[in-house]
Amino acid sequence: MLTFALSKGRLADKIFDMLRKLNLCDINIDSDDRRLVIESGEFRFFLAKPSDVPTFVESGVADIGVVGKDTILEENRDLTEVLDLGFGKCRMCVCAKVEDGDSYKYKTNLRVATKYPHIAKGYFDSKNQNVTIIKLNGSVELAPIVGLSDCIVDIVESGRTLKENGLQPVTTIVELSARLICNNASLKTKYDEISDIISGFSRILKER
Repeated sequence: MLTFALSKGRLADKIFDMLRKLNLCDINIDSDDRRLVIESGEFRFFLAKPSDVPTFVESGVADIGVVGKDTILEENRDLTEVLDLGFGKCRMCVCAKVEDGDSYKYKTNLRVATKYPHIAKGYFDSKNQNVTIIKLNGSVELAPIVGLSDCIVDIVESGRTLKENGLQPVTTIVELSARLICNNASLKTKYDEISDIISGFSRILKER
């Protein structure tokens, strides 16, 4: 049996849809469904918070997971990324007030607000820039507006929220999308089953 760790919502729905197209299982979850563990044929699914998916996969409780590249980078777990699924595309960016432009690059004691402290610290360390990371859990756009930070590191999709608050993306740190991840041991012990999933998903993606 292969065990998947998925976050409930659009990502899980897309994976179930792909598995249906491969005639591997037939699962539909409505908004009122509160089950956290679902079994169908040779598959078992854990529905978890996105940030917990890499933990389930690293530990071996789940063989396969699907989660955004941002979560993979932020959680920094010992696992293997095997396939870019191509959906949920967006960017991780450094964003600042429009009038500030890229002036953040030249500050010696930069204050950065973000929901992604590991990604932000890693990026600025790679630029040899000293920073103070301010961890926020929501509405990071507010931080530079009220003077809490000089800039933010956050996910940018349409950029509408930034624009409406006088901010703009200045530098792209990394392109993001949903990724298929695997437990390192499962890749060896369940190689054939996992390879079949990867090959099947790859075919579906090429047909789009």
